Amino acid sequence: MPTPAVPSRATPRPTTLRDVAEAAGVSIKTVSNVVNDHPHVRPEMREKVKSFIDQLDYRPNGIGRQLRQGRTGLVALALPDVTSPYYGELASTLVNAARERGLTLLVEQTDGDLDREREVATGFPVRLVDGLVFAPQSLPVEEFQQRRDTTPAVLVGEYGEGAGYDRVTIDSVDLGDTAVRHLLEQGRRTIAFLGDKTQSQARPPVVAQRIEGYRRALRRARVRFDPGLLWSLGEWTRQDGFAGTTALLAARPDVDAIFAANDLVALGALHALRRLGLRVPQDVAVLGVDDVEQARYAAPTLTSIALDRFEMAEMSLRLLSDRLAGFDGPARLLTVTGRLVVRESTAG
Repeated sequence: MPTPAVPSRATPRPTTLRDVAEAAGVSIKTVSNVVNDHPHVRPEMREKVKSFIDQLDYRPNGIGRQLRQGRTGLVALALPDVTSPYYGELASTLVNAARERGLTLLVEQTDGDLDREREVATGFPVRLVDGLVFAPQSLPVEEFQQRRDTTPAVLVGEYGEGAGYDRVTIDSVDLGDTAVRHLLEQGRRTIAFLGDKTQSQARPPVVAQRIEGYRRALRRARVRFDPGLLWSLGEWTRQDGFAGTTALLAARPDVDAIFAANDLVALGALHALRRLGLRVPQDVAVLGVDDVEQARYAAPTLTSIALDRFEMAEMSLRLLSDRLAGFDGPARLLTVTGRLVVRESTAG
């Protein structure tokens, strides 16, 4: 007995411009003009075509139309590490801010790797984007300055001075000054900076600027600068913060305060101090940077310098939107300042 035929389950063919034109009794060009909102279409004709578009559930090919107009609506966001609380929160804020502008963000994680950052700077793997928001860590400024890719770019963070591109930067000199001034006001005098980077010939800008602020606050208070209190770490992680604090206190048991490079380092420091039997803040005060969510739930809660990620996202996209709209002026610089959030790790 023959096997009965199985009914076809093929996906229905999507409605095309031709289908709408034939149903409405007009030319394909007329339907295209209505879809693209051209002004030279009679109101009654526009309403007629729109009614058939709705009836046939016609969906314009947005990507194709954007490409014909020279726009994709896509913006690349290249960050070192999206699993980091700071960069993760910044990425989330940028995604939401871009959506409000009708843009879609494509996130590229570079891991701070020089070769990956070079790929982003030269336009790969993000060639189909309208713009780039980029937070490099390893790429020499001179290389970015000489990039041939013409995609508009905005640099985020302390990187990029002299690169000739729009930047949203953080005033890390003021940040370091604010942090150390607060610790000095709590009566601390042997303040370590946990997170120096001396593995390379020159400190990264973010480190150099925070140390400059650290030293400025000491000078103002007439406290002698001790280079032995600048403690290097391989990475700014909890693990390095823990190991670094353990080594620091073994070498310098007189330390009475730690200015950590970021909150993750500070959280590692809190754990190490507990293991060493030291009280926070009675024996050693701890202060971090970024004010990530975990800072509010640490034990003790962590004093931190908050960076307004919403403001950074808005500034970045405003600069980029101006470029996409045709602004061709010189590179602009917008600065975000830190805000001290005092909690138990310094104030008890």
